[in-house]
Amino acid sequence: MTGSDPLGGVAARADLDGLVAPVVVACSGGPDSTALLALAAHAGLAPVAVHVDHGLRPSGAAEAAVVEALARHLGVPCRAVRVEVRPGPNLEARARDVRYEALAREAAGVGATAILTGHSADDLAETVVLNLLRGSGTSGLAGIPARRGTIVRPLLDVRRADLHALAVEVAAAAGVEPVVDPTNEDERFRRNWVRRTVLPLLGSGAERDLVPVIARQARVMAEEADLLDALADELLAAAGPAEPAVAALRGAPRALVRRALRRWLGPPWPSLADLDRVEAVLDGTRRATEIAGGVRVSRSDGRLRRGLACAIDADANDEGDA
Repeated sequence: MTGSDPLGGVAARADLDGLVAPVVVACSGGPDSTALLALAAHAGLAPVAVHVDHGLRPSGAAEAAVVEALARHLGVPCRAVRVEVRPGPNLEARARDVRYEALAREAAGVGATAILTGHSADDLAETVVLNLLRGSGTSGLAGIPARRGTIVRPLLDVRRADLHALAVEVAAAAGVEPVVDPTNEDERFRRNWVRRTVLPLLGSGAERDLVPVIARQARVMAEEADLLDALADELLAAAGPAEPAVAALRGAPRALVRRALRRWLGPPWPSLADLDRVEAVLDGTRRATEIAGGVRVSRSDGRLRRGLACAIDADANDEGDA
């Protein structure tokens, strides 16, 4: 990106094709979302900046004020929303869930055609590494989908440093500074550890910048995942999408069967361990199993059945098909 035209340099690599005004831009006031808001305004997408305050930091109101100043400078509407993060494990995931729920409500309220988020190529690479560390299949190694439903991530081909350069310029013109999240320095959060330690160490050993390498590989995996999903959906349709016929699934390649089972179970997507247990039910080595999300999978009359979890006798799990 040329220093003389940071907006044009980023806009050339942003994927805004096919988007129709108006759109909602999830804007924290940080560098990535600041750059995205400027790009959306420049592209004539009539963006509405939405700031979501999770109530987790005392600086929430000040950050919302930064977003309001940015929106005012760019001549676009701004909405500030306060949400409550539900109790439970994995704070990051819980905050993300309520954030997307709030963004969806705001998008519906303003008639937006899409919700834009500022994930960069660096975010994509970090997500791939995180999913690899968790143990992931093709979809996980594809990283962050560019588009899923109304959620659009147009900056996955743009580096974080380029977004930050643009954000500094936009924020300065608005008379503010981009918001800096202090938790980004805390390596107790695994993503920060991957960003600050793992990827630099791997890059040093490989003697190259690995972010574009991983991002390119993620795009290949995403294309393959889309193909597998389409084939799995065809298999599931033939087997019966509500209660798949065991015989139809058993006759297909195992990789496709696993994909079909994953699609049948649906989001939240099952772990590999959960899929192993469901496959055992399919094969008849278990009568039933319970997986994450309170779902019980059983087999009877030659079909797989899915329902709410209930008490399952541990010994019965290991019995053959009755």
